[in-house]
Amino acid sequence: MTRLQLLGMAVATAFFATASAHAEGDKAAGRELVYTCAGCHGVPGYTNAYPQYPVPKIAGQNEQYIINALHGYQSGDRKHPTMDAQAQSLSDTDIKNIAAYLSSLAK
Repeated sequence: MTRLQLLGMAVATAFFATASAHAEGDKAAGRELVYTCAGCHGVPGYTNAYPQYPVPKIAGQNEQYIINALHGYQSGDRKHPTMDAQAQSLSDTDIKNIAAYLSSLAK
């Protein structure tokens, strides 16, 4: 085998190993977890009391966006008193599951 073929096989192997290591969230488990989310994010036209602004719809949102947002609340990069508390109670698996379920819904 030539060096180029060996390099190509090594790259392909690394790619497939990385792709299979990425586990998607469990939509069914996520569905069980979003009951608290729906209290605000599932009410049409709902406005938050403080600070006052329309609460965004999250059904159908991009999966990675939801993951990033919840991690942002956990780290303090994003700030909202209610969301900070909600995010702190979630594991990484919970976040992936919630994101998988919400992203599977129609907008």
